[in-house]
Amino acid sequence: MAMTLAALAYPSMLGLSKVASAQDRVIANTQWGPLTEQDRDFVVKVRAAGLWEYPVGQIGLQKGTTKTVITASQHLVDGHAALDSTCRKIAPMLNITLPNLPSPQQQGFVSQLKSESGKKFDSDFANILRMTHGSIFNTIAKIRSTTKNTLVRALAEQANNTVLDHIKVMEATGLVDFDQTVFQQTTPPKLPNSDLTPPPPPAGQPQVVLTPPPNATSTPADINGIAGGGAGASPGASPAPPAG
Repeated sequence: MAMTLAALAYPSMLGLSKVASAQDRVIANTQWGPLTEQDRDFVVKVRAAGLWEYPVGQIGLQKGTTKTVITASQHLVDGHAALDSTCRKIAPMLNITLPNLPSPQQQGFVSQLKSESGKKFDSDFANILRMTHGSIFNTIAKIRSTTKNTLVRALAEQANNTVLDHIKVMEATGLVDFDQTVFQQTTPPKLPNSDLTPPPPPAGQPQVVLTPPPNATSTPADINGIAGGGAGASPGASPAPPAG
């Protein structure tokens, strides 16, 4: 397998609002198809999303005051644990470095919701999560329809199903302000790329794992079935601590 290692280094300027003409540039030819910049960035985005939405789901399980908010929280934990498993499976196969922390903007969402309680928490939880899931939905569709890499396509298909489910459970809370949400999706704040970029992990840091709940219903993509029984991370990888 021919890999361009230097081109696959952690993307220093990756942002959720990043738009660049070079996004369709092929940075590696792999046995699962060519890998473009937007393919690589997408895998990092899915990982970063889980690194903040999974703990927010755990917070919601503790702070949510309605049954629908509790249900939405369960879906966040369940869905992002499964997506994270797929990300961690395909990243070493494609030589993609995954973050261990979400972006500063995403960390801000976590801090905000940690500080809130009661109906204020419920409302902001539903609206923030509905806005962020809606913002990434079109990106997922684009990757699913355009990527030529089989592994990235499998992740995009799983992400599409998961994000649509999360959009639905947020809307089911009855708390979503659609005028505000659509405005925020279509007119995002012009933040610097540094606020939108998950920091690269320090060298040698064990990889954070988002542990599936005991009653998990979501399943990772069948990467072994796609790539063959030998697919997976390289032997001898460091054991990973669970998140939360």
